Amino acid sequence: MPKLVRLYLESVAVGFAVSAAFTGGLMWLDVGGIGHLVLGSDIGWIAAAMLVVFNGIVFSAVQFAVRVMGMADVGEWPRGGRGAREPVLVPVPVKQKIRRR
Repeated sequence: MPKLVRLYLESVAVGFAVSAAFTGGLMWLDVGGIGHLVLGSDIGWIAAAMLVVFNGIVFSAVQFAVRVMGMADVGEWPRGGRGAREPVLVPVPVKQKIRRR
């Protein structure tokens, strides 16, 4: 299996695990009354499954992005130095005569 595909699948697994924990925390802490709504309904499991799936998609994408950006070679980046500063624009008042009609 290619390394990138393996990295992606690992990120998806971690993302969905975090999503399940996040949804469990939402239900347990009853944030915004969502735990009461989901657990009090006879089809609340659908809402819980949707929370896990949709949060899993988001958390998986974030996990994958963090892992890919963490692979950057830091040795090539310049370190230290003063850097160039941006010039500051200062507004200058301009006097203008007003003609009245």
